[in-house]
Amino acid sequence: MIKKVDVCIVGGGPGGALLANILAKNNVSVLLIERTNGFAKAFRGEHLNEEGERILKQYELFERIEQLGLLRMETLEYWMSGEKFKTIEPDPAVGHLGIHVPQAHLLQAIIEQAQGYPTFNYLLNTTVKELVQNEHGQYTAVRAKQGDIDMTIEAQLIIGADGRYSTVRKLANLDVTIRDHGYDLLWARIPAPANWTPSIKMALVDGMQISLFTQAKGFVQIGWNINKGSYPELRKQPFMPFIEKLVKAFPQLAPVVQEHIQSWKDFVLLVVFSSTTEQWGKEGVALIGDAVHTMTPTGAYGLNSSLMDAHMLAQMLLENEKFDFISCATARKQQIEKIQAIQIEKEQKFHEAFLVLS
Repeated sequence: MIKKVDVCIVGGGPGGALLANILAKNNVSVLLIERTNGFAKAFRGEHLNEEGERILKQYELFERIEQLGLLRMETLEYWMSGEKFKTIEPDPAVGHLGIHVPQAHLLQAIIEQAQGYPTFNYLLNTTVKELVQNEHGQYTAVRAKQGDIDMTIEAQLIIGADGRYSTVRKLANLDVTIRDHGYDLLWARIPAPANWTPSIKMALVDGMQISLFTQAKGFVQIGWNINKGSYPELRKQPFMPFIEKLVKAFPQLAPVVQEHIQSWKDFVLLVVFSSTTEQWGKEGVALIGDAVHTMTPTGAYGLNSSLMDAHMLAQMLLENEKFDFISCATARKQQIEKIQAIQIEKEQKFHEAFLVLS
């Protein structure tokens, strides 16, 4: 089977979906490929900042997402030994300290809108196997498989929006530099206790950061930093002394933690690293989002950076008869370098917020 489109986008996360949406709205034929059976796959970075909010409003998506459900953070709180000692409130002009948007709601809004454009199509359960080059070395097609069906998708441009372990990046032999940040992360999600306000709460336990992120639909997401590579040994230790530290840090959580976090199986491990790719593309291939600049969870920049990549890349494609990829990559590289530097600084200085009580 052979399909022909202007742009083939690999990866149906927020960046890939938004890029497909914008291009299709402007009569560019787009095929969005997603390897899973749906767009609402497991997802951790679900907090919008002002930049992400602005982009979604620009493309008339935010109102629909709000209808589906989101939650504005009202405070940022710092806790020590079960007591809150510092509260930061939002700038009244902004009105929040971040917005929790479930990925299912975000992608539903983007895909719903895109389906109204005749030049938009997508394929689920489709895995990329090979990138095809012509005699000049330009990438001109994607070979993929959907179940038992082999297909070739011919495209003027192939976009890798397929995450931190990008298949497109590997197949195009694009470099990647990995930075170790010295920690990994345990995630868990529990129902919010009674009278829990929309907030982000931070604590320092045994020198490591614990963060609580209030979520839409009445949940709290726990992010617990652990030493890099320590999880296999940690799992061999008794569970209850470990989880008691969480309850001591945030006493309000005691009833729901006792009910919903009963073993190591109730946590999900995120191996934390950041990465940069010197080449953001080659002839016929471009990368966006985690495929080209993986972020750590610090500051919740990943989702927003992916949306900005999609926005800027779309504008470059639509405004130039000949796609000036180098200019787009150069502009984004500078911005990403600043964000990743901010993440490192935040990680290194996190403990300073607690020195007042030490």
